[in-house]
Amino acid sequence: MSEEMREELQENETVETMADYEDHIDDANPWNRVTEYMENKTVIPVKVEGVVNGGVICMVEGLRGFVPASKLSLTYIEDLETYLLRDIEVQVIDVDQANNRLVLSAREILKEKEKKAREEQIANLKVGTVLNGTVETLQNYGAFVKLENGLSGLVHVSQISQKRVKVPSDVLNVGDEVKVKVIGVKDGKVSLSMKALEEVKEEPVEKVVIPKSEDIGTSLGDLFKNLKL
Repeated sequence: MSEEMREELQENETVETMADYEDHIDDANPWNRVTEYMENKTVIPVKVEGVVNGGVICMVEGLRGFVPASKLSLTYIEDLETYLLRDIEVQVIDVDQANNRLVLSAREILKEKEKKAREEQIANLKVGTVLNGTVETLQNYGAFVKLENGLSGLVHVSQISQKRVKVPSDVLNVGDEVKVKVIGVKDGKVSLSMKALEEVKEEPVEKVVIPKSEDIGTSLGDLFKNLKL
């Protein structure tokens, strides 16, 4: 191999080695990694390692991440200390290396899990099922009922009673315990009926007594007997 070829080969190796080294430096930068996590919406398992005012602290790639209390759960948390040392899943929602700021959230993950669980419940809900529930809200067109399985459904005003109901508030109040029947499941919505569970009230049958022919004759004879011509 000539000296010229050897020098060219060494130069190429040096260039490739420096490029690889620079890439390695970028990969090793934890701020670059957490930025990728944010862009890819990566789900990261972490442990709550501290409780501070307004939230909790979790470590991600050696960086101190902050989870605001409002992003820790789907409901209000009375005591954040109950989350200390708990394993949770989070996503990166804000990265600011200049200010050493890393914000995490568990809420989006929990919302997605809740949505999938609800979709699965609805998919398994069979028409004809009878459930207990509580009236949540009243609208002019019907009543929304929270079912015992955690799902909610609508009782249309026409399905409240066999009797005519103008508006649901005429016969129902928020908080009322009701029994309903599932009459439809479509596009993630559950249709319910209270009317379907009411006993069908039959109109009383009027008895018509037809007199015997001899009774008719006697009656006519009596009529003519008393008639003066």
